[in-house]
Amino acid sequence: MARKVVISSDSTTDLGQELIDRFQIRILPLGISLGGKSYKDGIDMDAETIYDVYNKTGELPKTAAPNIDECISFYKESKEEGCELIHFTISSEMSSTYQNCVLAAEEVKGVYVVDTRNLSTGGGLLVAAAAEMAEAGEDAKTIVAKCEEIRERISASFVIDNLEFLHKGGRCSSVAMLGANLLKLKPCIVVRDGAMSVAKKYRGDFHKVLLQYIADQVGDGTGIEKHRIFITHAGCDQEIVDDCLNKLKSLADFEEIHVTRAGSTISSHCGRNTLGVLFIRDSKV
Repeated sequence: MARKVVISSDSTTDLGQELIDRFQIRILPLGISLGGKSYKDGIDMDAETIYDVYNKTGELPKTAAPNIDECISFYKESKEEGCELIHFTISSEMSSTYQNCVLAAEEVKGVYVVDTRNLSTGGGLLVAAAAEMAEAGEDAKTIVAKCEEIRERISASFVIDNLEFLHKGGRCSSVAMLGANLLKLKPCIVVRDGAMSVAKKYRGDFHKVLLQYIADQVGDGTGIEKHRIFITHAGCDQEIVDDCLNKLKSLADFEEIHVTRAGSTISSHCGRNTLGVLFIRDSKV
């Protein structure tokens, strides 16, 4: 029997294959331009390739929102007979993806577009929550309304070891980059109201900084929904990821801890040594 509501998102939600398969989530890839060629995030381009090309040539890719025609085709392919589709996008403050998706939805009946006002698994938290509601039989309008409320309670942040990619991508000044490098600062970037800002500047070894950052974010788990939490990284060493996972487990009992890898869109802006912990709070952030 066809589902009443199908859930989809763009490729920036970094959910990981396990959750995508579990909830049968449809993914609309963003575009990646590199070396004079065009690719699709997660289909024929990945983060490691981006890093390899950058190390050899110094070239960073350019990312692009799916155009309106691509969105329309995706909706038509994703909608099952008689169902409605809820599609989640990266923050409209960061990309034209949301705008294009909304315009496309005007051409296809039964499509609801939700601006996550977030990025990476900050948006992924909404997608997973919506998928669980759809499985429980909630209708599309109810799911959208509940997700818009949950959206205000998402805590999304990450720590960056090196500002090089942000600088090359025009998101960080040369002065800020030089100062951070000289002082060995590791900025904690948070997402608020759909945009990124620096919340705190850690200093010291990246590995040790991450453990302190996780402790600062999670505390003893008070005020945090324990159902699901993400550790999402852009290619950190496995030892670092394992230690961060163990640190998180020591702080509170979460039902699901998902460790996911940032896709090529997110990785092309933050660079390899970036890691974040993302979760839903009990009250508005």
